[in-house]
Amino acid sequence: MTPTFAAVPAARNSRIWPWLAWALAIIAIDQFTKQWILSAYQLGDWTPVTGFFNIVRAHNTGAAFSMLAGAGGWQRWLFVGIGAAATLLIVWQLRKHPGQKLFCFSLASILGGAIGNVVDRLQHGYVVDFLDFYWGVAHFPAFNVADITISMGAACLILDEVLRARRGK
Repeated sequence: MTPTFAAVPAARNSRIWPWLAWALAIIAIDQFTKQWILSAYQLGDWTPVTGFFNIVRAHNTGAAFSMLAGAGGWQRWLFVGIGAAATLLIVWQLRKHPGQKLFCFSLASILGGAIGNVVDRLQHGYVVDFLDFYWGVAHFPAFNVADITISMGAACLILDEVLRARRGK
């Protein structure tokens, strides 16, 4: 039996639920780890783990690498707006391409991380960071689970495009 025109959008919508579940899992893990840091550490506290890694409590009012961190507060709402717009765009793309597994995994990873950081901005006015990698006295900016999944999603998007271009040749 051939599905009717009305059944196709419903089927397509149902195929995005695994991707939305992945994004929700990321949000849950991200928020759980951040709440743990907030309850166990004061701002600036740190625990050495290895010769190149610490657990710290840091607050980031800016974007990646603390860009605009000292901008006076308006950036909070800019980043919340960007996160909201990205959420709408990503959900639209997930609905449009639910069968493209690597593409949707990438987008859902970015979605979960973006929402995790937006929750922080709305709740605290800053993003909670706690993973601190360093070499000698040089420290990479602290980051969190959301940042990892955003970066992973971006890398997978690049890989998806490279694979798509190779298939096209």
